[in-house]
Amino acid sequence: MPKMKTHSSAKKRFKVTGTGKIKRSRARLRHIAATKTKKQKRNLGNAVIVDKSDHARIERLLVM
Repeated sequence: MPKMKTHSSAKKRFKVTGTGKIKRSRARLRHIAATKTKKQKRNLGNAVIVDKSDHARIERLLVM
């Protein structure tokens, strides 16, 4: 059986931490930023851990 390939878009969007959790960036910061508060934009710039309900699905795409 051939090797499993990593999903190309998933490897660009997610990073795995040292403890095995998956990090992702937040949405809604690319455009229409003038209407958002400074606090919103500052918090959207930070990465966040993927929810446990999505963890298995994304892990399968990343072939960990």
